[in-house]
Amino acid sequence: MAQTQTHKIVVVDDEAAAREMVGDYLKMHGFSVTLCDGGPSLRECVKKDTPDLVVLDLNMPEEDGLSLIRFLKQEKPRLPVIMLTATASPIDRVVGLELGADDYLAKPAELRELLARVRSVLRRSTVAAPLPPGAPTPGETVKIGTKWLDLAGRTLRDENGDEHPLTNSEFTLLKAFADHPKRVLSRERLLDLANARDADAFDRAIDVRITRIRKKIEPDPSNPRVIRTVRGAGYVFSPDEKEI
Repeated sequence: MAQTQTHKIVVVDDEAAAREMVGDYLKMHGFSVTLCDGGPSLRECVKKDTPDLVVLDLNMPEEDGLSLIRFLKQEKPRLPVIMLTATASPIDRVVGLELGADDYLAKPAELRELLARVRSVLRRSTVAAPLPPGAPTPGETVKIGTKWLDLAGRTLRDENGDEHPLTNSEFTLLKAFADHPKRVLSRERLLDLANARDADAFDRAIDVRITRIRKKIEPDPSNPRVIRTVRGAGYVFSPDEKEI
């Protein structure tokens, strides 16, 4: 079924047949698609216009996908990225998640599954329109460690009002904690609350993302007390200032 809103997707793969196959399938399901054969064309494309999502092959000869994820997250922190990887090694997937990628899929990709992942990531990545300069931040804010999470604006700010970039997956996890303070949440429950992939496929994804989040909100990330690990059970968000 075609999308009611035309989302712009960039497909990056050095293999012409692979990127054309993915591109044609996404176009057939109502997406606007731009094809890129590597890093230079992707960088040029992103400079001209910000897409809604990037589908990125990790294994390319000139510049690998991990380097490109780093570039994308520096330039466009909220831009969702789905990794495609032909390797069976989990290391690239974990590093990609640490860099801010939102999902991954093994190559050769099953196109129906890729389409489902694309739609799921786009649903999670819908963000509020940017506020004009000087406008008050709308919606409920929650104190999380050293920062304030704006649930409506999907932003993380410090005491000075400076914004600290969040990936879509980081925001959904923080919101899950904000909605369930002082409750132990298992990894499976967090995946469910964050509307993420199934726990078996994501394996270490929650741990990787919480490590990234702690670096942003904990006074001492090496001794986390805002989002604490409960051995054998999961994680708990402690909003009480006295516990920080």
